[in-house]
Amino acid sequence: MSNTTTKRQPIGSKAALSFANDDLPEIKREWIPVNATLPAVPLPEVDSVLGNFPGFRTVKIKISEDPASKDQDLARIRHVFENHPGTQIRLDANGALRVNEAIEIIEELGEIKLQYFEQPVRTIGELSQLREEIARRGLATKIAADESIRKVSDPLRVFKEQAADIAVLKVQPLGGIASAAAIAKESGLEVVVSSALESSLGIVQGLYLAASLDNLNYDCGLWTQNLLADDIIAEPLEVLDARIKVAVPEIDLDKLERYRVTDDREKFWLERIERCRKLLET
Repeated sequence: MSNTTTKRQPIGSKAALSFANDDLPEIKREWIPVNATLPAVPLPEVDSVLGNFPGFRTVKIKISEDPASKDQDLARIRHVFENHPGTQIRLDANGALRVNEAIEIIEELGEIKLQYFEQPVRTIGELSQLREEIARRGLATKIAADESIRKVSDPLRVFKEQAADIAVLKVQPLGGIASAAAIAKESGLEVVVSSALESSLGIVQGLYLAASLDNLNYDCGLWTQNLLADDIIAEPLEVLDARIKVAVPEIDLDKLERYRVTDDREKFWLERIERCRKLLET
């Protein structure tokens, strides 16, 4: 993967082109276990949001980017812990915390065994410092890297600098299913397959990545399409017992037309895809 801006620019489009034209990987499982996602909503809204994820076994709870909201964050986490016994809880701060703030949260939640803490701090150096401090204090919390993998020129730096225990892999920013699978293999880290807030068409790419891996030890962050007001596929992805079936959905052409972007925006994306195609052929 090149370090130049020119070469890094088309990564997301590379994933789309790859999914449209390349063979899909051989899959090792037909159903992918997935986690619920709880945004940084007010406490009275927690149960309503979680109602979108029937049968969940794992919840990823977002931490607010406002340091003044720490008490609300802790209350939201404890509410899930107390009202959904046996549920695995993972936190995601999107790099919003300092090292000492992340440590404070881990220690204040001492009664809750977190599955892992995703991107609690911003940089790879801070992740390394945090892991060292966790070890020094005798804490057991695992650290997962997300933005530190997909927003740097070398996604394997996290592994090389021992900055995380777990790699969060997202197909689109990593250039496609094959590229993400290669990073998973090279890193040697435990892997969680995830996605952004995407339509089912984007989610399916993550499902195929998860289905192709030799080991899948964590529920995947691929259950966010039901947080959207609508989707662009004819039938919803098949979900059973907090697992999603791996299959390519049929696009609903009427919905595709209904949610079509403006002509100028469509022209922008078509030109971008063509530029990316030419770059990727060089």
